[in-house]
Amino acid sequence: MKKIKNTLYVFTEDAYLTLDGENVVAKVGNDALGRFPLHTLEGISLFSYAGASPALMGACCERGIRLTFFSPSGRYLADARGACTGNVLLKKAQFRASENERFSLAVARNCILDKVYNSRWVLERAIRDHGLRMDVDAMRAASARLFDSVEVVRECDSLDSLRGIEGDAAQVYYSVFDQMILRNKDDFHFAGRSRRPPRDRVNAMLSLFYSALARDCASALLGVGLDPSVGFMHVDRPGRDSLALDCMEELRPIFVDRFVLTVINNRVVSADDFDIRETGEVRLTDDARKKLFKAWQDRKRETLMHPFVKEKIPRGLVPNVQAQLLAKFLRGDLDAYPPFLWK
Repeated sequence: MKKIKNTLYVFTEDAYLTLDGENVVAKVGNDALGRFPLHTLEGISLFSYAGASPALMGACCERGIRLTFFSPSGRYLADARGACTGNVLLKKAQFRASENERFSLAVARNCILDKVYNSRWVLERAIRDHGLRMDVDAMRAASARLFDSVEVVRECDSLDSLRGIEGDAAQVYYSVFDQMILRNKDDFHFAGRSRRPPRDRVNAMLSLFYSALARDCASALLGVGLDPSVGFMHVDRPGRDSLALDCMEELRPIFVDRFVLTVINNRVVSADDFDIRETGEVRLTDDARKKLFKAWQDRKRETLMHPFVKEKIPRGLVPNVQAQLLAKFLRGDLDAYPPFLWK
């Protein structure tokens, strides 16, 4: 079983990363901010416009270390990827499947079924644990509608219909998301998703960690020899990891949404951890991002029981296991893609 290593997050806006022997060195000008052995890392996320040296990018590609570039505000920019690897027959099977709507629907339907299922259980868990502190009637009504959506997804017969069902279910889910924010409601009120740019503190965290989850899914897909850019539900576009976006759908509620709710309700973050720009964009401060990514990394090390493989694994390996299961389905070793049903 693959083991989780560390992910290095660099938030200094003018930091430049270089290679020195078997170490990555973060510098500002001629001053070294830190030195980190490559063999301890599984990924590097750089929130800086300064970038990284070609030597470091090459070393990361050779060692399978995911090097991802973000803007200082947290917007995804690019990845450093090496030569194409993996079984060419698996990639050809993936490409054929992506052009076959019936096959694409079989994968996408399970991803969205799982997303709706997991979204419902986020609501049900909140009702069970904190029912006295929220509008239970509204929560139960939303849960019932999501339950009905699961059945509709099962019967869906086209990708366009599936996208519509997923959009409607997301609206239902987000309509009661604010109910699950139990502390600091004035500072962390949620009125709905706003993306580019995020317009409130909750959306700033959701957007940032959805991006982090998408990068984890893309890395997992590359690791099993699949192309993250060729998806089944999300339309292929240059520069977009459509398959990673497909695969992250089922994990968003239980990995990102519950994480964001936890750091708010446990007062890990406060209003002072955010900057509000003149444009209306809300952005986490550098110190707040460091704090939250440490908590994110700690969360990835927690173990859970995988419902399909029936083994306890770290949370952070769930994208890797799901990528392996998808590859098995594409090879014909499984009759269907097994979604990650959380409860």
